[in-house]
Amino acid sequence: MTELLVASRNKKKLAELRRVLDAAGISGLRLLSLDDVAPYDESPETGATFEENALAKARDGFEATGLACVADDSGITVAALNGMPGVLSARWSGTHGNDAANTELLLAQLADVPDERRGAAFVSACALVSASGSTVVRGEWPGTVTREPRGDGGFGYDPVFLPEGSERTAAELTPAEKDASSHRGRALTLLVPALRELL
Repeated sequence: MTELLVASRNKKKLAELRRVLDAAGISGLRLLSLDDVAPYDESPETGATFEENALAKARDGFEATGLACVADDSGITVAALNGMPGVLSARWSGTHGNDAANTELLLAQLADVPDERRGAAFVSACALVSASGSTVVRGEWPGTVTREPRGDGGFGYDPVFLPEGSERTAAELTPAEKDASSHRGRALTLLVPALRELL
């Protein structure tokens, strides 16, 4: 069994990667989270792009543990806000990881924006760093920002993100439906060939 470090403590992200691997028929990888390895210094997320941040996180994990490491940096880009929150998505309200406050601030900033100008996209960059080098991929999920949260699935901005062509927000989709079209699902699927090579 080959061990793969996922540079996250988010159990939902680990579960998502596991489902993508299962769907691709990859069974020989044992996923470890940051909670499963000795603590190490993680670089601050100062990259200007999702790709830079994902690669820095994966590189830190690989250098600290010697294990192949996959990391993602993801967020929402909103056209009316010139692509923001972008890489600042997780700390948009000033406190890292406060989903409710981040979502509330985003909705407040878009309060006067008409429905036809509420275009947005979820973006995920996934990086894999191992002894044989590094790979970075990007997945995007286009949609719009709703006027109020709907649904209690998912995390982050899912309750206010209405995927293109869907009547339901990302928080109202089943995990399988979300994996099939989400930004992280798309990025992880692009990473599958590189993950297969680890075996």
